Amino acid sequence: MVDAARSNRMPATHPLLQAGDRAPENTVATSIDGLDRFRARLESKADQTAAASTTTSELGKAVARAVDSLVSLQREDGHWVFELEADATMPASFILLQHYLGTIDTDLQRRLATYLRETQGADGGWPLFHGGELNLSASVIAYFALKAAGDQADTPHMERARAAILARGGARRASVFVRITLALFGEVPWRAVPVMPVEIMLLPRWFPFHLNKISYWSRVFLVPVLVLMALRPRARNPRGITVRELFVEPPESVRDWITPPTASPMSRVFTILDGLIRKIEPFFPAKRRRRAIEKAVRFVTERLNGEDGLGAIFPPMANTVMMFDCLGYAPDHPDYANALGATRKLLTGNGDRLYCQPCLSPVWDTTLACHALMEVDDERLEPSIRRALDWVAGKQVLDVVGDWAAARPALRPGGWAFQYENPHYPDLDDSAAAGLALDRFDAERYRHALDRAAEWIVGMQSRNGGWAAFDADNTHYLFNSIPFADHGALLDPPTADVTARCLGFLAQLGYGQDHHAVVAALAFLRREQEDDGSWFGRWGTNYIYGTWSVLAAFNAIGIDPGAPEVRRAVEWLLARQHSDGGWGERAETYWPEVPHGKAPYSAPSQTAWALLGLMAAGEAENPAVHRGIAYLIAGQDQNGKWDEPWYTAVGFPRVFYLRYHGYAAFFPLWALARFRAVSTGNSRRILFGL
Repeated sequence: MVDAARSNRMPATHPLLQAGDRAPENTVATSIDGLDRFRARLESKADQTAAASTTTSELGKAVARAVDSLVSLQREDGHWVFELEADATMPASFILLQHYLGTIDTDLQRRLATYLRETQGADGGWPLFHGGELNLSASVIAYFALKAAGDQADTPHMERARAAILARGGARRASVFVRITLALFGEVPWRAVPVMPVEIMLLPRWFPFHLNKISYWSRVFLVPVLVLMALRPRARNPRGITVRELFVEPPESVRDWITPPTASPMSRVFTILDGLIRKIEPFFPAKRRRRAIEKAVRFVTERLNGEDGLGAIFPPMANTVMMFDCLGYAPDHPDYANALGATRKLLTGNGDRLYCQPCLSPVWDTTLACHALMEVDDERLEPSIRRALDWVAGKQVLDVVGDWAAARPALRPGGWAFQYENPHYPDLDDSAAAGLALDRFDAERYRHALDRAAEWIVGMQSRNGGWAAFDADNTHYLFNSIPFADHGALLDPPTADVTARCLGFLAQLGYGQDHHAVVAALAFLRREQEDDGSWFGRWGTNYIYGTWSVLAAFNAIGIDPGAPEVRRAVEWLLARQHSDGGWGERAETYWPEVPHGKAPYSAPSQTAWALLGLMAAGEAENPAVHRGIAYLIAGQDQNGKWDEPWYTAVGFPRVFYLRYHGYAAFFPLWALARFRAVSTGNSRRILFGL
């Protein structure tokens, strides 16, 4: 392994330093001297005694167990892929897709229904994440799917679900996406859905609204839906399932289906505009509508992506299948068959329990697994890491010019997608993380890949200095006011976590603080720091994730650990450590009124992020770090794994959450191995961008 830090490391034989207590919840050190006094108060005798029992031997055994567990899960061709779990919406939608098409695999349906019953909450509904409260939209879809699967409305679990849904206003209050499904099944009139004419496909780039001005995930979801909304097909629904009992009032009698998604004046304006377009849409020329549908179909087929599907995410795949079906494609048509096959590729489970994943995450999983294993610094792992990174290098998108080029037409491709294949939609987060791993392991071996990645990443920087996930300058915030955007995630603006990843990559490649991209990124990150010292985590939950990401980048680019922005972040992390030594953050922290970085539990992956962030800020000797390490060691089972039922990632804040089953496999290992390295080496500084 080509490792710049190896010559500076000593064998892991030194015992861990004694640990102290955590920072009290409401204590903030206001200066470096104050922080020293603050630390001194933490060193209680009880904690010192407890920490003394944690030896380097125990740390080494924990690392070894975690390594064995992780390596055992590597695929033959070198990659890793873990389950990626969302909420009940995905398996429920899979069941309803079968009923829409009229082709029902009863065994699949039975197993998917088992998952839905098992994930029903104590309140009768279905949450967006483990331990969460009922979400109305997820509950409506789950109830509908279970009824379609044969569950009778008078069974206790269905009665509880129905009562919970009705108590919250009924299916009328469900999201736009759920109402589209209900309209396809004839459960609500099409006026329950905000108007989005398929003629959108024909709008010129200069028009205020254009597909290229919304996020990739919105784009691939919307295009096949535009065809469905134009043609208004009816689900075959061979069993004639209806959910009229979920409505407080008959859907036909509702007159105010379309309401402003926000309280802004523009939301009210767009709601009025929705009504006007609805009145004139029947008079749109038929020839122009046919042209728009043809263009939508071309958009989809050009990005069909083989067995990986449109956008490589389930909702657009399902919409594509329904679009081909309503256009009269035969099930054995190659495009139809590929689209349907892509949905089945997302099914996972065992025995009687099955669920549908929102997408697959092999590039992300493999890259992060490699980072964790490289941190172990064991030559015996080099063959596994090399196979993995050769696989990653082979997934780089070098020839396909994706949708991102609408904003950056002169830029050559050079990024990585999240999934097995998704060449039109590489993302900056995966690209930076992959580049960091390739460079750390063997920069010369992967020189061409690194050069192209750096070129693409620098070119994708937004004008405000930050990086978004998939596009540049995707900041048309006005669009969040249109009625169709009730999920609040129509856009892909730059965020602190992705910006930090890109900055860390450039820093590791040798870009200095005087480079224009670095100057702009640092200014963006300093502007984005929250008043409490943390940073928002767009793709990981939440402020713990964002703060770790930025502290890692600041360290890589050479920001002094004593800088005010770093000290504030350190103090914030210290103040949120739990009494068991861990950290945790609820998915509810994406709501504005919920305190940042809080949870009634500790989670292994979130603890690892906090520890990695503190170590990046020069806090490896802080007693809080030692206590966090002890928490991870104590929480590991004999098979080298950590139990983590919590959803520690997010697709769309407040709407769609994710549980990466791999996070508990590689992040705790990463933190333990890094702690061992910095505790026993000649330098406490982390030499890598992540």
